[in-house]
Amino acid sequence: MKGLILSGGKGTRLYPLTYTRAKQLIPVANKPVLIRVIETIREAGVTEIGIVIGQTGPEIRETVGDGSRYGVHIEYIEQNSPDGLAHAVKISREFLGDDSFVMFLGDNVIQGGISKLIADFAASDWNSQIVLKVVENPSAFGVAKLRDDNSIEYLIEKPKNPPSNLALVGIYMFDHHVFEAVDAIQPSQRGELEITDAIQWLVDHGYRVMPHVHQGWWIDTGKPIDMLEANSCVLDEITPSIAPDAIIENSEVDRRVTIEAGARIINSIVRGPTIIGEGVLIENSYVGPYTSIYHHVAVQQCEIERSIVLENSRLSDIDVRLHDSLIGRNTSVQRKQTKPRSITLNLGDYSNVWMT
Repeated sequence: MKGLILSGGKGTRLYPLTYTRAKQLIPVANKPVLIRVIETIREAGVTEIGIVIGQTGPEIRETVGDGSRYGVHIEYIEQNSPDGLAHAVKISREFLGDDSFVMFLGDNVIQGGISKLIADFAASDWNSQIVLKVVENPSAFGVAKLRDDNSIEYLIEKPKNPPSNLALVGIYMFDHHVFEAVDAIQPSQRGELEITDAIQWLVDHGYRVMPHVHQGWWIDTGKPIDMLEANSCVLDEITPSIAPDAIIENSEVDRRVTIEAGARIINSIVRGPTIIGEGVLIENSYVGPYTSIYHHVAVQQCEIERSIVLENSRLSDIDVRLHDSLIGRNTSVQRKQTKPRSITLNLGDYSNVWMT
């Protein structure tokens, strides 16, 4: 069995962060989401993985490489334009061959992994298995309508009037018959080859498509609030640890905090679940629960909680507590020291600023 990860999206809902970084490489609990997906597939016993890439391909190639550091072999498949999930399957045919495969969206985070799903599919005569999740806003997803016997009646992409609250969560298993489907369907009104149409084609032509309703949490990290929620969920599951060379001086650090190599906590309070990255300095500050601070960040004279701070950034002398914040790479946020005191901002397109 092979793996197929789709990582071609621009991530427009995460602007301005994704102007300069592939959305799949934004870290959750200090690990890029795409790396979490690769590890999830590997833990299910699948080590031959294709990654479909688009405009952000060079950055993804640089970060992931050939996959050897993660115990897998990676091949890259270029998708010149975002023509739909079924199109991504179609252009991956040479890599996939006649093998069964699991397809995973590269910006999704799921609780519990997929090992059992892979084992069930491999041991069955099913042609496809789709993962569903009860959601509050099904009109934003592909939606499945099940019959009373739990078989699939039909699927529909982003319906205005959803027939159920069961969304396709971005994890699919297929055998080679899916290529008949993607060759047979036509582009939707959005101009894309929809994976829901391909699955519906399999259902209509008598192939065995089995649903699995996921009971744990699942998050599509497409928006800032989703990134923060995924970060919180993953932090809840991490087993805390403190690197041997971490320095903690005159500070209160609770047992739910992970501190990575070379980090320094000076005259501060850190409450978990929280992760402090490699080479980070926390000084005269408060870091609250559900915060991830990536590597080589300085936080001085600040208070921050339920936030994500990316690498090589500096937060200093801020009078108000930062909350529910996503702070990008190489960013400086600080209070102006000269008089008269004022606020000076240099912000990217589509930024949002709240001041009280």
